[in-house]
Amino acid sequence: MLRAQSLSKVYRSGEIDVHALREVDLELRPAELVVLLGPSGSGKSTLLNILGGLDTASSGRAWFRDHELTHADDAALTRYRREHVGFVFQFYNLIPSLTALENVQLVTEIARNPMPPEDALRMVGLGERLNHFPAQLSGGEQQRVAIARAIAKRPDLLLCDEPTGALDSQTGILVLEAIERIHAELGTSTVLITHNAVIADMADRVLVMGDGRITHERRNATRRPAKELTW
Repeated sequence: MLRAQSLSKVYRSGEIDVHALREVDLELRPAELVVLLGPSGSGKSTLLNILGGLDTASSGRAWFRDHELTHADDAALTRYRREHVGFVFQFYNLIPSLTALENVQLVTEIARNPMPPEDALRMVGLGERLNHFPAQLSGGEQQRVAIARAIAKRPDLLLCDEPTGALDSQTGILVLEAIERIHAELGTSTVLITHNAVIADMADRVLVMGDGRITHERRNATRRPAKELTW
């Protein structure tokens, strides 16, 4: 589904080169749930942004299926994001003047084969909250609206950057259960960034990052359901 070879990213800060990624190799298989685990500054978000077409690498190559992303122009990356990738970030980025339903409709209006926005919200357990504004929703509910918005276009890839980072543990479990349900029902390949080692237990595979590198990986023999996680 997704492949990276020797990806590196260097930022220039004054006279100093900051190496955010250092020759990362990665493969993501269809319908796989992978957790990128590591502390802040380890390169997790930089890697996710490059794989999602939000950023470009300084060197190395990346492919989505048979299409190379590395040298794609802005128009091609925009098509890639619009047609194939759903993003969920730590902060919900909802439009406060729009209802939950209207926030999701923004995506379905530009997608090629969207699901009805009502169905996307029902998948994350918000079928009774369609007409509520963000200010009328809890943090966990707002994050689930953001997930519904991400999956309403039926993406091949769901990329989640610290989706529980701004939530308490109980609310975070509800968000992880929504991601888990979507992964199972839609067969979406999912990458979830976290610094919380407990969350890694729900993944098929865990990639541990440090200093811009994948330092090691492990495959979970069995995945723990999100509802069984405690932290």
